Amino acid sequence: QVQLVESGGGLVQAGGSLRLSCAASGRTFSNYAMGWFRQAPGKEREFVAAITRSAGITGYGDPVKGRFTISRDNAKNTVYLQMSSLKPEDTAVYYCAADYIVSSIWFNTRASSYDYWGQGTQVTVSS
Repeated sequence: QVQLVESGGGLVQAGGSLRLSCAASGRTFSNYAMGWFRQAPGKEREFVAAITRSAGITGYGDPVKGRFTISRDNAKNTVYLQMSSLKPEDTAVYYCAADYIVSSIWFNTRASSYDYWGQGTQVTVSS
């Protein structure tokens, strides 16, 4: 089992920044690719960003490219999502997720591929 706890959400004005953190415990953190997803009311869960086990490769959903940055610190068992130039349409509950994966150069973008999920943190961007 892997336990994931997100933090850092809140209310921010459009154009502002937030950094989300996700602390992991349980299994060996470096065995997992990590992802961030978000879900707005009435919408499906959406891929935001992912990072490989060794942090060598990252990927982003089109709506956030150039504005969000995912990173991880395997020594601290933590993954981060730095969000900049926030827009009202970024308003959602943000979830981190862990995907047990053998390859060190791969990550998945489908939510169904992820094995463990955090409880989510609310991000609200006001216009």
